[in-house]
Amino acid sequence: MSTYNMRDFDGSAHDGSDPAALLRLAERLVERLHIEKPALVPQGEIVRDELLYAAQDGLPANRGRIRFALEAIGTGVAAGGGCLILVQEIGRVLEV
Repeated sequence: MSTYNMRDFDGSAHDGSDPAALLRLAERLVERLHIEKPALVPQGEIVRDELLYAAQDGLPANRGRIRFALEAIGTGVAAGGGCLILVQEIGRVLEV
């Protein structure tokens, strides 16, 4: 007999990701984008807003939108910069 991770009814997978910590990372990403690459702020806001909506609704975040925004930021920022580190960390935690 096989088992499936059906998640709890509150939408959480109990995979170790802390929604509040992820939201703080996304807020830091938006702040860094304002400094390092203002043209990419809308993509950072997409990440932050998706995580905020998920936390408010108790549902999983829209990983497709987040992945698309993180990829856009990742290709537009300088290697070794603070934004890229935050993008990689958010992507790692969300597994996108």
